Amino acid sequence: MILTSLHYLYVVMVVVILAIMLMKKDIVIPCIIGIFAMGYLYSGSVVAAIQSIFNTIIYAGNEFWSIIVIISLVVAMSKGLQEVGSDTLIMSPVKKVMVSPSMAFWGIGLTMMVISWLVWPSPAVPMVGAVLLPAAVAAGLPAIYVAVAMNLFGHGIALSSDFFIQGAPTITATGAGIETTEVISASIPIWLAMSLVTVIVAFLMMKNDMKKNAIKYSQIEKIEETLVIRHGRTTKLMAVLTPIAFILDIAAMLKFKLAGGDATALVGGTAIIIMLITVLTTYNIKDAFEKVVDYIRDGFKFGITVFAPVIFIGGFFFLGNEGGAVAVLGEGAPGILNDISIFISQNIQMNKLSTILTQSAVAMITGLDGSGFSGLPIVGTLAYTFSNIIDINMAGLAALGQIITIWVDGGTIIPWAVIPVAAICNIDPQVLARKNLIPVLCGIGAAIVTALIIL
Repeated sequence: MILTSLHYLYVVMVVVILAIMLMKKDIVIPCIIGIFAMGYLYSGSVVAAIQSIFNTIIYAGNEFWSIIVIISLVVAMSKGLQEVGSDTLIMSPVKKVMVSPSMAFWGIGLTMMVISWLVWPSPAVPMVGAVLLPAAVAAGLPAIYVAVAMNLFGHGIALSSDFFIQGAPTITATGAGIETTEVISASIPIWLAMSLVTVIVAFLMMKNDMKKNAIKYSQIEKIEETLVIRHGRTTKLMAVLTPIAFILDIAAMLKFKLAGGDATALVGGTAIIIMLITVLTTYNIKDAFEKVVDYIRDGFKFGITVFAPVIFIGGFFFLGNEGGAVAVLGEGAPGILNDISIFISQNIQMNKLSTILTQSAVAMITGLDGSGFSGLPIVGTLAYTFSNIIDINMAGLAALGQIITIWVDGGTIIPWAVIPVAAICNIDPQVLARKNLIPVLCGIGAAIVTALIIL
C-alpha cells in the first residue's frame, strides 16, 4: 500500500487537532482548515475546496440530525414539565428516602442516572438539583458531594452508556461504520467496570472526608427550600403520565426489539406527545399555540448549541471513511483510514495492549475540550482503523473510546464542563472537578483492564 499526499495531509491534521485539544482550545478552526486543504489537494480547485466545506457540514449534519432532533424534543418536553411543577412531584418519592448522607448520595445519584437516561444530563441537572439538593443537604450530605453524585451518575454513568436516547453510541458507531446496537452491546461490561469502580471509590472517599472533616461540614449552613410546589390537575397528571409513558416505551423496545433509529423515534414521539398534553391541559387553546412553539424553540436552541461544533469536527473525521470522502470529494476518493490501516499493518507491529492504550489515550485527549461529544467521531474512526490492523473487536474498542471520552468530556473532571452542576449546587467548579478526578481515573483504569480481558 502506497500512501499519497492526501493520506499524509489527513494524518498531519489529526495530529494538529489532538495537539490543539491538549492546549485546551476548541478544534473547529483546524477542522475547517483540514476540510478545505483536503478538498483543494484532491481537486486542485479553490472553488471545489470551498464547496467541500459546505458539503462536509451537510453530510455530517445528515448523520447527526436524528440525534439533534431527539435531544431537542426531550429538552422541550422537560421545559414544559418544569413550568407546571411536575418534575417536583416525579422526584418527591426520592426525597423521602434521604434520611442519611449515604442514602442521599445514592438516592440523588440514581435519580440523576435514570432522569439522564430519559431526558439527557443537561436538562436533568436543574430538574434533579433544584428539587433534591435541599433535601440532600438537610439529610447531612454536603453540597459538594451532591454535585459529585449528580456528575458521576448523570454525566458519567448515564451519558457514557446512553442506552435510551442512544445519541453517544450512534455517533461512535457512525465513525466506526457499524451498527449502534453493536456498540451498545459491546460497551456493557466495560461500562459496568468503569461505573462501579468510579462511584464506589467516590463514595468511600466521601465517607473518609466527612469523617475527617466532620466539624467543618456540620457548620455549613443548610440550604432553604424555596420552591413553590404546585399540585394542580395538570401537575399531578403529568407526574404520573410521564414515567408511565417512558416505562411503556422501554417495554415496547424489548417486546418489538426496537433499537437505534426505531428506538429513538419512539422516544422522540413520546416526548412530543407528553409536551402537547402538558400544554393543552394547562393553557387555553390560544396560549397553547404559542407555548408549544416556545418549548420547541428552547429545545432546538439547546440541541443546536450542543451539536453545532460537533458537526464540523465529525465532518472532518468522516472524510477519513470512504463513504464520507466519496460524498464530499466525489467518486474515486480514497478510504483514507482503510488505506492507513493496511499501511500500518504492513509496516508496524501492533498488539492488543498498545492498541487499547492508544485508544484510551486518544479518548482522554479528545475529552479535554469538555464539550461533550466532539471526541466520539475520532474514537469511532480509530476503532475502525485499528481493527483492520490487528485482530480485535471493533465494536468493543469503539465502546471503550466512547466511555472514556464521555467520562472526561461529558462533564466530570474538566472544570469548565462541570459548571452547570456546580452552579446549581453553588460550589466552585474547580473543587468539584478535583473531587471527581481520582474516582474517574480509577474507573478508567478498570475500563482498560476489562477491555484487555474481553477484547
